[in-house]
Amino acid sequence: MNIEVKNTNYRNDSILLGFSDLKRLKTERPLVFEKGKGIFIFDENGKDYIESVSCFYCVSLGFSEERLADAAYKQMKTLPMYSSAIHRTVPAVMELTERLAKLSPVKNPRIYFSTTGSEANDHLMKFMWYGNGFAGEPERRKMISRKASYHGSTIATSALGGSQDLHDSFGIPMGFSLQVSHPSWPNAALPGEDEEGFTDRLAEELEHTIIEAGPETIGGMIAEPVSVSSGMFPPPASYFPKITRVLKKYGIQLFIDEVVTGFGRSGHMWATEAMGLEPDCMTCAKGISGAYMPIAGIIMGEEFNRRLDIGNEQKGWFAHGATHHAHVVSAAVANEVLNIFEERDILGHVRRMVPHWNRMIASLEDHPLVVGTRKWGLAGAVEVAYPGEGRAGPAASLKVGGATKEVYEAGLQEGVIVRPLAGCFVMAPPLIITEAEITELGRRLRAALDRVLAAHAVR
Repeated sequence: MNIEVKNTNYRNDSILLGFSDLKRLKTERPLVFEKGKGIFIFDENGKDYIESVSCFYCVSLGFSEERLADAAYKQMKTLPMYSSAIHRTVPAVMELTERLAKLSPVKNPRIYFSTTGSEANDHLMKFMWYGNGFAGEPERRKMISRKASYHGSTIATSALGGSQDLHDSFGIPMGFSLQVSHPSWPNAALPGEDEEGFTDRLAEELEHTIIEAGPETIGGMIAEPVSVSSGMFPPPASYFPKITRVLKKYGIQLFIDEVVTGFGRSGHMWATEAMGLEPDCMTCAKGISGAYMPIAGIIMGEEFNRRLDIGNEQKGWFAHGATHHAHVVSAAVANEVLNIFEERDILGHVRRMVPHWNRMIASLEDHPLVVGTRKWGLAGAVEVAYPGEGRAGPAASLKVGGATKEVYEAGLQEGVIVRPLAGCFVMAPPLIITEAEITELGRRLRAALDRVLAAHAVR
């Protein structure tokens, strides 16, 4: 591919980039990408990188799917924008609603579209407050979440995820947030604790938290089926059944955050299906449009909707909306994503790639820097440490350093992008990745590990 080198003299001391060193931005040009093709992304100098994280776990159909670009262009020429509100909407949104409802594991759902996954989770909590208030349980405002999970970057969703350091740094109000342990098996297990003992302990912790806060004050618990941002720890099989029993005992609803795991990452449309979960509500985003346009969905179940209807009866309307929610171009692109999933059997392709993916990750386990690996669907995590150092434990922080940071930087040199977290790096490539590309990814990862090991040896 011929890459045209553009002007690289733009100033960048005014830009603020998330998850970045602001001081470094004032003096050092960030890595700038210009083009993409399939699973590859190309920087402004023409160098190619395998995007093993699909950017932020979202570019599921790769970086050059022309059908999605065409769908956006066609909708822009027909009707580029119209807000879905005030008893008005557009055909693309109506079609997407109907199709998503049929695909949903939530029974008899009602669906609201927002712009981002952060908004979806934020608004789900807002809707819960509304419904509970009109249903005679206004005190049920608290939400349970899990330490180290990630549910978004708004004030409310920051309180539901992250770490104590993040909450303290931004002064996040935590009065409505109750946090319990993340099922980071086996790293968070106590000495001699087996899987059943581990999940029993977490279920007991959840019940103790509920009792201490007052069951009548808690509306829901939000959880990702597998939290990639916390280090990609697939929970033991008994974890969700046990916590679900505790929640039902106290009349607390289960909200499943499928922003990352939805739309094929597990080899099923939803991780909820793959894990046999029955959520009361669910959120999705990212893969719903292949990330070509921003859109997210809030999928609400019967009891949740019954409560919204009570409020509507009393007030005469539902007083929530936003300009770009259910954006018509985003909805058109999302419909085309569903078409591609059906026509190309994307889910079947993922299931066919998973064995090769697992073998690639396992092939890194003999490297001196690798202290552990985890695999789930078309996602994985590789724990790294310098020789003589132990495992880092649960990845409870977004801040990285040491071997993890060095592997990330070496990966850039070798032409691969991974997501570094505390003690590990995670991957979740575009779902269209092929066997040959998985093999090439493994080669580049090993080269990056070798580069770090060699540098460490001469210190």
